[in-house]
Amino acid sequence: MGQGDQVRGDQAELSPALRSDFWRLVMKLPRRRLLQLAAGAVALPAVSRVAWAQSWPTRPVRFIVPFSPGGTTDIVARLFGEWLSEHFHQPFVVENRPGANGSIATEAVIRSPADGYTLVMLNTGTAINATLYDNLNFNLIRDIAPVAGIFHVPFAMVINPSDPAKTVPEFIAYAKANPGKINMASGENGSPSHVFGELFKMMAGVDMLRVPYRGEGPALVALLAAQAQVMFAPVPASIGYVQAGKLRVLAVTTATRVKVLPDVPTMGDFVPGYEASSWQGIGMPKNTPAAIVDRLNEAVNTALADPTIKQRLAGLGGVPMPMTPAEFGQLVADGTEKWGKVIRAANIKAE
Repeated sequence: MGQGDQVRGDQAELSPALRSDFWRLVMKLPRRRLLQLAAGAVALPAVSRVAWAQSWPTRPVRFIVPFSPGGTTDIVARLFGEWLSEHFHQPFVVENRPGANGSIATEAVIRSPADGYTLVMLNTGTAINATLYDNLNFNLIRDIAPVAGIFHVPFAMVINPSDPAKTVPEFIAYAKANPGKINMASGENGSPSHVFGELFKMMAGVDMLRVPYRGEGPALVALLAAQAQVMFAPVPASIGYVQAGKLRVLAVTTATRVKVLPDVPTMGDFVPGYEASSWQGIGMPKNTPAAIVDRLNEAVNTALADPTIKQRLAGLGGVPMPMTPAEFGQLVADGTEKWGKVIRAANIKAE
């Protein structure tokens, strides 16, 4: 019931004479005091929301992971779930909901109450799905509240050592001289290794035959066996083979050089404007109170500065990515637009 309704309710219990006295007293109040009282009444709901957010969480929080246990996304969610549980003194319970490249879990969170008690791990695949699947029951940008970035994973262009190319320009020249004869290994349709490779094909103007595998692990095995000649692979998964001389790295896909491969140039050095990396972050249902979003964002950024967390992420090949909710939201929006263009141009369809 609003303030006006409360006044009318009170007046209903007063006699006509007392009602008249009540309004005479109100009208005699100084205008400034009357405005102060009105402003205070309007501010009460906002103050109440902030106070409620400051006490959040008061019960366990569900942390939804869109993939099966054991993968990088699951490991990162459990790492942060444990840290957040200790920080907030409430359990952050990880739940695995694989399916449709993460879309099932994302939709489940979107349909959850916007009360701050359901989180979801978002990643590059989430942004790719927005275009890859034409029958989604949600709009990622419209229906998700971005909370915080966690980390990004650099990829690298790696080739089998039997390939004659030693640099990206040499590889491009070789590919142009042999159109359609170079096999590019990748994970499933719409996977980062797939779309990162398609972006290279478009920007470098080369024609390569994409060969899909059930995941980036099997794709790397095919590359090692010379069943494919090139792959855009996660640095953490491929660096061991590079260091052992079993694969040759030509460039990293990030805008800047990668710490673990300091002598390797960026793809942008040879293909101006090329940039691609896999990222992960946290989202909540749209309309989750901003005060809760900000509180969780602050906690995640604090965790990213924790030496133990930084060491664990480095072990996974990730680079911490502290951001404000707005900055993370822009990253999600930019990724959705960027990979949407690649998917449409390459006519990539969901399997």
